Amino acid sequence: MALETGGNGPGGARPGLLNLEQLRVATRDGSVDTVVLAFTDMQGRLQGKRLSAEFFLEEVAEHFSEGCNYLLAVDVDMNTVDGYAMSSWDRGYGDFVMAPDMATLRWVPWHEGTALVIADLTWLDGGPVVASPRQVLKAQTARLAARGWTAMTGTELEFIVYQDSYEQAAAKDYRDLVPANQYNVDYSILGTSRIEPLLRRIRVQMAGAGLYVESAKGECNLGQHEIAFRYADAVTTCDNHSIYKTGAKEIAAQDGNSITFMAKPNAREGNSCHIHLSLRGPDGTPVLAGDGPYGLSELGEHFLAGQLAAMREFALCYAPNINSYKRYVPGSFAPTSVRWGPDNRTCALRLVGHGSSLRVENRVPGGDVNPYLAVAAMIAAGLHGIDNELPLDPPMTGNAYADTTARVPHTLRDALELWEKSGLAADSFGTEVVEHYANYAKVELTAYDAAVTDWELRRGFERL
Repeated sequence: MALETGGNGPGGARPGLLNLEQLRVATRDGSVDTVVLAFTDMQGRLQGKRLSAEFFLEEVAEHFSEGCNYLLAVDVDMNTVDGYAMSSWDRGYGDFVMAPDMATLRWVPWHEGTALVIADLTWLDGGPVVASPRQVLKAQTARLAARGWTAMTGTELEFIVYQDSYEQAAAKDYRDLVPANQYNVDYSILGTSRIEPLLRRIRVQMAGAGLYVESAKGECNLGQHEIAFRYADAVTTCDNHSIYKTGAKEIAAQDGNSITFMAKPNAREGNSCHIHLSLRGPDGTPVLAGDGPYGLSELGEHFLAGQLAAMREFALCYAPNINSYKRYVPGSFAPTSVRWGPDNRTCALRLVGHGSSLRVENRVPGGDVNPYLAVAAMIAAGLHGIDNELPLDPPMTGNAYADTTARVPHTLRDALELWEKSGLAADSFGTEVVEHYANYAKVELTAYDAAVTDWELRRGFERL
């Protein structure tokens, strides 16, 4: 996903996007009868409402809808949990406002008669819900905008396709599932052709929803694939990421298949979400690229140094779940060492591209990442490096798996401790955001610590 200037990059209206007048016409002629109003929650899922198109146009489009604020204070099973300042039984579980961002209005081709719009979350007095992932990212892009800079971002999500439906997978307790491919199909045209009908449907229908599809390729794990999309500004990319992730699951389910974006669904290669990021100036000129070593500008060196300096403290933004940390295995193409290198896939940070396309690829996030939080963390880390003129360590030119000087945290518990102690996190995001996502991790750890796993039963039922 080259971040070159010009061409069909960010800024132009894509086919599949709608404006308000087009929605009115489509509603009158019956092409649209439903509008999905959605936001991305802490777990990276789209949550919201399906509204009649008539009601949306009359009441919501220029105003708002409301939803229970517990949607940013639940676990993955939608259980209410303690510890969130913004939402609790004591506070009555009131509402927040879902204000549609009409620039995100689009068709949803995989659902008949349906459009979708992303919402920003505010309180009833108009103040932002600062712990909402989209608002966390917007706060960081505003810091860039104050300097005249824009973050250009691309995310690369890997997933595994199973022939089992989601219902069949659950009935089998997610054991003995049948992957769509029975061998490593990394870059294999033959292997990917075996499920091309599904991959093509996802690509075509995502394009119909206004996303710019670049390519699809096979990956290493059995049934593992990746569909790549063109870069855009940070918020647009994260909106598209969330729409794609939900849509791909919905399309697979309609075809009787299932898709998982889990970071580590089995003992083979995990699902990554490599995040590419560069900065542009007011006239579109690259900020990170220059005539220094490896094509970096002085600001680019500081930006990259900031990524390294904050990587461990911000790991919770890149790896938010228990399972996330099981992906970091030597020799798996998932990083274990906090090092950088030019075009070096063993490093946490890979410098790729040339000239105007020069960018940082963060290889730490997995497929379970919340993109808004991860990109916000990358921006905050880079600004920390720039503001403090941090020097850039020499690159890793060999095998970073052999390096043990600074490691990606081993567990969610380790990442939580680093996050809570981080003055940089508090300065960058505010204590409300830090405490909110620390509680998210604590909830997950408490649930995991209480669970009796298959591993324990196999080892202990008879022999212990």
